[in-house]
Amino acid sequence: MSTTTQRPTAADSRTTSKAARVLGDRRLPVLVTAGLFLVMYAVGLSRYQNYGFAEAQVFLNLFIDNSYLLVAAVGATFVILSGGIDLSVGSVIGFTTMFTAWLVERQGLPIVVVIPMALAVGAFGGFLMGYVIQNFEIQPFIVTLAGLFLFRGLCLVISKESISIGDSSVSSMAQTQVSLGGAFLSIGAIVALVVLAAAFYVLHYTRFGRRVYAIGGNEQSALLMGLPQGGTKIAVYTMSGFCSALAGLLFTLYIQSGDPLHATGMELDAIAAVVIGGTLLTGGSGYVIGTLFGVLVLGLIKSLIQFEGTLSSWWTKIATGVLLCAFILIQRAMTSRRKT
Repeated sequence: MSTTTQRPTAADSRTTSKAARVLGDRRLPVLVTAGLFLVMYAVGLSRYQNYGFAEAQVFLNLFIDNSYLLVAAVGATFVILSGGIDLSVGSVIGFTTMFTAWLVERQGLPIVVVIPMALAVGAFGGFLMGYVIQNFEIQPFIVTLAGLFLFRGLCLVISKESISIGDSSVSSMAQTQVSLGGAFLSIGAIVALVVLAAAFYVLHYTRFGRRVYAIGGNEQSALLMGLPQGGTKIAVYTMSGFCSALAGLLFTLYIQSGDPLHATGMELDAIAAVVIGGTLLTGGSGYVIGTLFGVLVLGLIKSLIQFEGTLSSWWTKIATGVLLCAFILIQRAMTSRRKT
């Protein structure tokens, strides 16, 4: 009895080609994240409509309550796009809250003087880590892990106890609101959106941004093309340190205190937001707009849990873990498709 093999038809080939194009599209993870956010928001509208979820302020609160995370995640986006990692983000944020509270409350310095000092310390810390990574050829994981312990230890050197900020200028700045009709945004949310817009411009419309993508995509190829690899890497970590310090200042305004344990583990939240936003952990592919949607998705999960009222806040971590696994699988499928 003879057997015949069935050859693929033209329709099968077109279907396979179409699937390959979809998986090979660099915008796919961002579109998936944006779609996920819209679906989650629609679920919230239908389920909690009688509880005020449809109010414009509820949506704007996603930016207000996560402004510091958005700024930190923007800095982490630059690092991950370049093929690196920064584990010191949370500790730099915590140190900035302590440093700011100590200078304002214990030393009596005005907040307008403290702000540039805090930003300079954060940027300098990022510069040192980038310098060590580039010139001593040590893995970013190890160097930034050392930075994590260093800045967390410096928090305890300043004070082992929480320092509340009662300065009137800090309170006035924290309570400043930008009216948007019947709703408002805080000064922290405005700063976060400005940082996002600046990062978008730098990544997509400047030579520096193109170098970041090139180094993250293929470091050896970027080196052969004569791109300033060392300077770009150091600049990326300097930028991450600056963004972490700025996130720390926004976090200080949000809670109006400094504490050695503030922002513990926030570096993982920032990395999660970046990955959920579609940036490849291996570097070279991703969009800062995706990071925005990643932060909004994490913030929306918290909001939905709060509106539900019967779920523990730990469900936020569980949902984040599930989303991370899903988006890592998407990234794996995309990278495998590009290699074939």
